[in-house]
Amino acid sequence: MVGPRIAVLVADDHPVYREGIVRAVKERPDLELVAEVATGREALDAIAELRPHVAVLDMKMPDLDGRHVLGAIGRDELPTRVLFVSAYVDSEIVYAAIGGGARGYLSKDATRQQICDAVAAVGRGDTVFAAQVQTGIAREIQLRSADAGVLLTPREREILELTAQGFLAPDIGRRLYLSPATVKTHLQRLYGKLGVSDRAAAVAEAMRRGLLE
Repeated sequence: MVGPRIAVLVADDHPVYREGIVRAVKERPDLELVAEVATGREALDAIAELRPHVAVLDMKMPDLDGRHVLGAIGRDELPTRVLFVSAYVDSEIVYAAIGGGARGYLSKDATRQQICDAVAAVGRGDTVFAAQVQTGIAREIQLRSADAGVLLTPREREILELTAQGFLAPDIGRRLYLSPATVKTHLQRLYGKLGVSDRAAAVAEAMRRGLLE
């Protein structure tokens, strides 16, 4: 016996691909299509009005991309859960989507049945991520954990900041009352912690890790 149907919105600006998902949703007795749209703005307007249980969104859409639609859903405290089905499965994009509250992320290589099964699962409150997406998420978490693990001493931070401003070892030494040799020792320790071998790479890596603004 089928319980209450899960209300679904489908948003994708590729009409052929969108129609394939729409047709599959309509064939499922546990799902109910409430809207299909082509742009992010249309998706957000329809979600605000219809409040479907699940919104199936592409990440890249005209007007507003999926990330901005997801952010607006969270900001406005709308009850709709978001499942991304996208060709963009880069680990940073997926990580950001999960951090923004997405409940699922599939590649566009997923079959229609897999998408509908994911919609049903998300509608029940579960989370669903494609295997290749899970691998990317794990890698991103490891990278970010490694980044967070970089601990600099107060002196190393001072030297890093002065290095980023373009000062050389003798100039840094005069400012901090250190010998150039001591400054160079601190720089070598910095390079080791950041996994780089020169000043420019150290500054670039420190900025990437959020150690410099």
